[in-house]
Amino acid sequence: MRVFVASLATETNTFSPVPTDLSAFRGAFYAPPGEHPATPTLCSAVVPALRTRSREQGFDLVEGTCTWAEPGGLVKRQTYEDLRDEIVGQLRAALPVDAVVMGLHGAMVAQGYEDCEGDLLAHIRDYVGPDVVIGATFDPHSHLTALRVRNLDAMNAFLEFPHTDFMERAEQLVDIVLRAMRHEIRPVISTFDCRMIDVLPTSQQPLRGFVDKIRAMQGTGRILSISLIHGFLAGNVADLGTQVVVVTDNDPRGGEHLAHELGMEVFGFRGSTRMHTLSPQQAIARAKAAIADPAITAPVVLADIWDNPGGGVAGDGTILLSDLIHAGIDNAGVATIWDPIAVSFCEAAGIGARIHLRIGGKAGPGGGDPIDAEVEVRNVTTAAWQSFGESQVPLGASAVVRIVGTQIDIILNTNRTQCFEPDIFSNLGIDPTAKDVLVVKSTNHFYAGFVGIASEILYVDAGTHYPSDPKRTKYTRLTRGIWPIVENPHDLT
Repeated sequence: MRVFVASLATETNTFSPVPTDLSAFRGAFYAPPGEHPATPTLCSAVVPALRTRSREQGFDLVEGTCTWAEPGGLVKRQTYEDLRDEIVGQLRAALPVDAVVMGLHGAMVAQGYEDCEGDLLAHIRDYVGPDVVIGATFDPHSHLTALRVRNLDAMNAFLEFPHTDFMERAEQLVDIVLRAMRHEIRPVISTFDCRMIDVLPTSQQPLRGFVDKIRAMQGTGRILSISLIHGFLAGNVADLGTQVVVVTDNDPRGGEHLAHELGMEVFGFRGSTRMHTLSPQQAIARAKAAIADPAITAPVVLADIWDNPGGGVAGDGTILLSDLIHAGIDNAGVATIWDPIAVSFCEAAGIGARIHLRIGGKAGPGGGDPIDAEVEVRNVTTAAWQSFGESQVPLGASAVVRIVGTQIDIILNTNRTQCFEPDIFSNLGIDPTAKDVLVVKSTNHFYAGFVGIASEILYVDAGTHYPSDPKRTKYTRLTRGIWPIVENPHDLT
């Protein structure tokens, strides 16, 4: 038996001004064949999962390229085609194979390619033929297309948001593919279009209970896997929206019935799932009240949820930080502001230097004006990082600056990435538990890491380039009615 594995992934915000080229992939994560680290990454966890199974079960594993770019704008056409052809070429050289396993994201859009993952899978199917088992993992913030389903035998998406289960889901997908390869099962994919788009955090109800329910259903009867594709608000594509995926052991009718049943249950959640958000002024008032309370000793976390590089925007917004400064809060940590120019100035000045620095606000209007301040350079490094589960996420060359006269420490980075874990601060010499307020650029992935150290977590809508309101977003490629753009897309009476 012989299995090929590779990974090509990014999340494309089609409204973002930040282009994605080959340097974005190489700067974030690029592992040629055989050089994937032992630890998983978000979209390539299938590689370590298959390595373990190969050692245990004795099949040949052929590894292709694995690469990921931080979310951004449209992928350059040549970049996508080159990476696709690189992986397909490695597969052709490995033939014959009995199975192909791909680690994908599901929201990649390139110039001229609205469905990169579907195109890639179609190329793979063309080369391996109809009898080879093809499976793939996806991020739930993706777009499910008929082309992908047609070329896959099995698939699943992470169930948790924050995505704390990406290794678990990779192992589950690998198990299904290997069993199908040995003809123990015959996986069949069934889907249901919920005809909606919303933010669906599983850290709170009603999604918490829903995910627990579908987890318990997997492995019962002929149900192999269940996934909820949340959709991705920032994708101007035809298949935008939420879908349910059920993979059964050769039970298409049962799978279709279950997908419909679960999908209508999710549709019933519409409008009730988003995190409660505050304006910067409301959030800062809450934070100041907590600071004044001697019984509260842990920091208040302010999540700048839409200036989130994980959604493809620049992550150099200054609105919340500026309001924090003007409100007189002077003991805070900020992770992060993307500003390669400011980092280069700090590198040139050196640790301990005091310089006048222009911070953030460079990518375009909507994220606030640059902040001009005298700062002390507290730390400079060529390769900062943070944890995300078992993975290490690079920040690139980074600096920590403190606004003179305050205890406000700001992390400036060159590799755009959202904030995941408190060690983004501690790795750079900042004690996050000693701050009154922590500002994090993340929608919900930060939650699992910070809930244990925070006195309170407040979600803040500070404005950004991110298209967070579907009613106002101009989706020119959308081909069907979805809620909330259409109030009753299922024609329910």
